[in-house]
Amino acid sequence: MAVANAETVYEVSRADLPLSCPTPEQKLWNSHPRVYLPIEATGEALCPYCSARYRLVD
Repeated sequence: MAVANAETVYEVSRADLPLSCPTPEQKLWNSHPRVYLPIEATGEALCPYCSARYRLVD
């Protein structure tokens, strides 16, 4: 069985905004509630539930 949000750093592009964790591609059923993360200002975001780090690349 695949584990949800198994990575610790995810790279996202502006096309992926607004950013949420878990992302639409990740399995939600065995994860945490979806939370939207403000990444536009700093280029990085940290999920308060699972500590996944997101990095904005473009």
